[in-house]
Amino acid sequence: MIKGKSLVSIDDFSKEEILRIIELAADFEANPNQPLLRDKVIASLFFEPSTRTRLSFETAINRLGARVIGFSDVNATSTTKGETLKDTIIMVSNYADLIVMRHPLEGAARYASEQSRVPIVNAGDGANQHPSQTLLDMFSIKKTQGHLDNLEIAMVGDLKYGRTVHSLLMAMSYFNPKFYFVAPDELKMPQEYKTFLDEKGIYYEEHRDMQEVLGKADILYMTRVQKERFSDLIEYERVKNTYVLHNAMLEGTKDNMRILHPLPRVNEISTDVDSNPKAYYFKQAENGVYTRMAIIASILGVK
Repeated sequence: MIKGKSLVSIDDFSKEEILRIIELAADFEANPNQPLLRDKVIASLFFEPSTRTRLSFETAINRLGARVIGFSDVNATSTTKGETLKDTIIMVSNYADLIVMRHPLEGAARYASEQSRVPIVNAGDGANQHPSQTLLDMFSIKKTQGHLDNLEIAMVGDLKYGRTVHSLLMAMSYFNPKFYFVAPDELKMPQEYKTFLDEKGIYYEEHRDMQEVLGKADILYMTRVQKERFSDLIEYERVKNTYVLHNAMLEGTKDNMRILHPLPRVNEISTDVDSNPKAYYFKQAENGVYTRMAIIASILGVK
């Protein structure tokens, strides 16, 4: 049962709960203005910059009729005075019915969930997890493919620090996928996630050349090489332009293939791809509102 539950990692939700969120997201897409939470207050705590995630969460909260409190700039908070994350979370949980939190440190969301008396929804913690993004990605995959089972998914770019690919890999493992991991050696999928797939008997291949997998993929999941995750800027400069998708490269790909990207993009998808019907990343971002409505409504027990 989802009611009252924090969403810190995608494995906090069972397969059945994931499917329930996807089903509810479709309901909210068909009818996006449902003021079910008129009497609720939701805190939006963004200790790290965000555009899509923060705005789509706050749009979801507003469409559900709740009030939003919080901050989008950590420099405007008592953190700058030395207040600990523990004290901030304990204080805010006295004010709100649910907390949405993004934080640059891995594990911060789990720690916050242990301190809070209200549910926490992790809006991204460092290079670790981004479970609401995963659920909107799965809603997008279901909408474009008609199902989630037995799909071939190519993940390209920053697979080391990319929290979205880590969460998506774990969630899709319920549905017997095939994965193609495309990354330079410096940004390969971490061993812990490959071990996870090995233990579940899920097929994957590792590649350095994106062209080798484009013809196989039902879903092409592009990622940005994240400058903010690198302590060595020389290493960042060396790998940042490794993979750039151009429209001409999509010739010969499957008719049902769709291109996803958690956004923002820098230059890994050329703008000439935007008009291709296989480009789905802007609609994917819109799907985030409906999915986050489903997450919040489920946790607060109104759906």
